[in-house]
Amino acid sequence: MSASTDKLVVLITKGIDSELSSVALTIANGGLTAGLKVSLFLTSTAIDLVRKGGQRLTHVAPLEPLAAMIDDFLKRGGTIWACPPCVKSRGYEQEDLLDGVVIVGASAMHAEIKEGAATLSF
Repeated sequence: MSASTDKLVVLITKGIDSELSSVALTIANGGLTAGLKVSLFLTSTAIDLVRKGGQRLTHVAPLEPLAAMIDDFLKRGGTIWACPPCVKSRGYEQEDLLDGVVIVGASAMHAEIKEGAATLSF
């Protein structure tokens, strides 16, 4: 049985070293355009996507630059969560991350899933 939802959670584990991070952001922004409430949960090397300046280190043409996609995502109401142990293991603090990024455990993602959010993983 198919359930209808207006929420999407995108789990991103790839960072500036992989084109999958650009693909994930493209799909997340597309979700916002489609009227979905989209949340990103960043783990592992994906944390560097939201480290100040990190998102400017890669660009997968012909896609938009990561910095522009992340900025657009946040401006349009998307939510970005960063895994606490992943942030800490890299020596980062809240002030090292882009404004609007929330350091929070997987429970935030699980709450959205329990409410019916569709999920994608990159």
